[in-house]
Amino acid sequence: MIERITVHPKIHFGKPCIAGTRITVQNVLELLDEGLSFNEIIQNYYPDLQVEDVRACLRYAIALIAAEDIHLTTAQP
Repeated sequence: MIERITVHPKIHFGKPCIAGTRITVQNVLELLDEGLSFNEIIQNYYPDLQVEDVRACLRYAIALIAAEDIHLTTAQP
């Protein structure tokens, strides 16, 4: 994943992008959220991508959540 996702402060304000492009991980994840398949994303939106690029976006999101510290508190009535 690390070779497919890059973060550069001068590209999209430092948002993670697919290496060698200006396509953000967020853009790809939003298309997946809309129900598009990997192939539809590549064919209809980003023909320069490969299936492994889309998979890397998912792995990146999973890694962020796995590394996140969650602090739960009880709600006071």
